[in-house]
Amino acid sequence: MRRNLAARIGVWSAHHRKTAVLGWLLFVVLATGIGGASGLVEMSDSENAAGDSARAEQILDDAGLGQPAGELVMVSAAKAGDWQGAAREVSAAMGKTGEVANLAAPIPSKDGKDALITFDMKGDAATAPDRVQPVLDALSAVRADHPDVTIHQFGEATAGRWLGDLLSEDFKKAEFTAVPLALGILLVAFGAVVAALLPVGLALTACMAAFGLLSLASHQLHLFQTTYSVMFLMGFAVGVDYCLFYLRRERDERAAGRDAETALRIAAATSGRAVLVSGLTVMVAMAGMFLSGLMLFKGFALATIIVVFIAMLGSVTVLPALLSWLGDRIDAGRVPFLNRRGSRRDNRRARTSGGIAGTVLKPVLSRPKIFAVASVVVLLALAAPALGMKTEQLGLEKQFGCDSQLSVAYRQINENFPGGPAPARVVVKADNIEAPALRKAFDGFDKVTVHKAQNVAEIEVPLPDGKAGLSELRQERLPAAFDGTGAQVYVTGEIAGSVDFNDQLKRGIVPVFAFITAVTFLLMLFCFRSYVIAVTSILLNLLSVAAAYGVMVAVFQHGWGASLIGSEGVGAIEAWIPLFVLVVLFGLSMDYHVFVVSRIREARERGLHTRAAIDEGIRRTAGAVTGAAAIMVAVFAVFGTLSMQDMQQMGVGLAVAVLLDATIVRMILLPSVMALLGERNWRTPRGLTRLPVLEHGEPETGAGSGTGTGTGTAEVPVESGTRG
Repeated sequence: MRRNLAARIGVWSAHHRKTAVLGWLLFVVLATGIGGASGLVEMSDSENAAGDSARAEQILDDAGLGQPAGELVMVSAAKAGDWQGAAREVSAAMGKTGEVANLAAPIPSKDGKDALITFDMKGDAATAPDRVQPVLDALSAVRADHPDVTIHQFGEATAGRWLGDLLSEDFKKAEFTAVPLALGILLVAFGAVVAALLPVGLALTACMAAFGLLSLASHQLHLFQTTYSVMFLMGFAVGVDYCLFYLRRERDERAAGRDAETALRIAAATSGRAVLVSGLTVMVAMAGMFLSGLMLFKGFALATIIVVFIAMLGSVTVLPALLSWLGDRIDAGRVPFLNRRGSRRDNRRARTSGGIAGTVLKPVLSRPKIFAVASVVVLLALAAPALGMKTEQLGLEKQFGCDSQLSVAYRQINENFPGGPAPARVVVKADNIEAPALRKAFDGFDKVTVHKAQNVAEIEVPLPDGKAGLSELRQERLPAAFDGTGAQVYVTGEIAGSVDFNDQLKRGIVPVFAFITAVTFLLMLFCFRSYVIAVTSILLNLLSVAAAYGVMVAVFQHGWGASLIGSEGVGAIEAWIPLFVLVVLFGLSMDYHVFVVSRIREARERGLHTRAAIDEGIRRTAGAVTGAAAIMVAVFAVFGTLSMQDMQQMGVGLAVAVLLDATIVRMILLPSVMALLGERNWRTPRGLTRLPVLEHGEPETGAGSGTGTGTGTAEVPVESGTRG
């Protein structure tokens, strides 16, 4: 009998379980230890930027002119001038810390009730958040001594300190919430403690190893600070899901009467192969992010590819070894009323009834046109808000929430000193930075710093009008001042960086979208040799993505219902979220789609007409898809409850997308569309007729007495009937 790759790996692992398990543990320990010792290298401002912003930051990096971490302190009083005493103490306290430089005299506001004090943190801006605590403590002491005034502080070091603390707390919260949630769902699915712990343990060890390898890789491809969170989100979700598919199939075969070895071989040949196909599909889809032209997405792509590969590897190697070792002990710690492993007769009845799936499918298949139209209308209605989507790189004041101390400080400073917290930085490079033409151009600006040795100048320009002010600066003011001087002039800063990043993203999304749609089409075409299924797969995915976009815009851009999840509307979607959600959903949804459509194709090839095949295929896969989707939704939803706005948007977007994909799309839209298409679903292009059929469904198996030793694979159906 033939065995596919997954079956051969599974059988080897079962026969060499000590080698497989110890090899896995050694790999995890070495990867974690070496990666932890090497440390993570984060990307620089120039690497994270795009367009003119990246060019400006690169000029400063090449010239060794790293911008110090700037800080702003605003002292406010009820009456004009009453802030002077407190302001003097603030300046004195800042100077005593020994951490500040370029401490400027207080600048009064127009009404005289506020004063702005500016200074820079000494040393490298990257380490400033680690050294800002004495400054914060000194400021707190002044606040305590002057309760009659209000003191606000905002700056790169202050925000960085807040961000670091929040990321650490959020990551711990994600771990301590996602893991128990997944464990609870698995307890319901399997009804046994050991069976539930196994997928969680493998997923966590896969994430640990991936963290170590990513740290090593970061020395070549520098990473964004939230990449670890993204890796854990993807790794834990897919790791648990892959183990769930494998373990569920093995338990089903054991419940049907198979002996342990045969059940494990069948699980390896079917669910193991589905894991390999799913993992490879996700990795190829993630690779599309390398085409975005942005280092941020290259880091995300690398992180997700690493963690998915390790999770896939563990599922097809160490999992069968552990299952072989545990045997019937996999059901240890049975939970009353939850354990579903019953008699063979109960198992057959459950397999043929279809439960809720059968109830839903009956009206859908009897009136497919009505349900197809209704489900499309629902998805389009959810997607409607996406037509007004606005994207930007959310500033730290938006990331932390409007009520946080940092956001309040930013808002108050910006209201009284417009453009102060987020000025534009104009970088000028020339052969002779002190040329007369350039000196004349500099006269038109207030804050100019000339670095003669490097032939570089920096100009700080407040942008009280935001993006409109930036546009005017780039298109009118700078050309009028520097045209004909021969100098290179670029603008960077928070607002300029966001605009340039968005522009690059708009250009990069086209090749990324083309890549993942082409990969999806070719995969479906090769798997099912049907261009109709390939096209409908892409269209169904796009509907899921569009609906998820609409929900994100409604909640996070407009604020509709945001308070229900402890969030708020910020007027825009984080710039990297839409592309990330698109790529991830295209990768993950293929897992469910291949799994479901393969069972439908299998049933049809046994002689059932299309509608009966649809009914059987979806009923047989409903339990596995529901369990896997429940875990995905739960893990993603945890990230929707974190503190950072971009993590909330990512979590809610992915959770909604997977929920819609596993319910409306897979249970209603897919069967109704396939029922309407009928035999046209299976049209094979002439050029593919000679290719082998790539199947991923589970073979039809009968029950054995539990004493057989034959091998059941997807290519060769396992024998039916019972043994005397």
